[in-house]
Amino acid sequence: MRIADLYKRGKRLVVWPLRVTYMPVSTADGTQVLIWAPKSLFKHAVDRNRLRRQMREAWRVNRNALVKDYIIAFNYMDKNMLSYPSINKAFVKTINKLNEEANS
Repeated sequence: MRIADLYKRGKRLVVWPLRVTYMPVSTADGTQVLIWAPKSLFKHAVDRNRLRRQMREAWRVNRNALVKDYIIAFNYMDKNMLSYPSINKAFVKTINKLNEEANS
């Protein structure tokens, strides 16, 4: 239900290699995150698991900088597996954009 609402009513932005769909929430649940690496781009489960593990780590490291609670879906879009520093950089840019929107 919440995922369907997120994709239906949420806002979108692209910070390569991520497509981010987000929706502010006002409940006390805190920020909720969905991390997704598509099977259509990465046929082997080990590749999808590696990408998801790298994205979860980038989120864990950077999540404290977020100033408002959101429901966020991070979708990996690149056809190539990028390194962790590239993914981390995309997460930092995304969090900065979300903070700019929250402050305006």
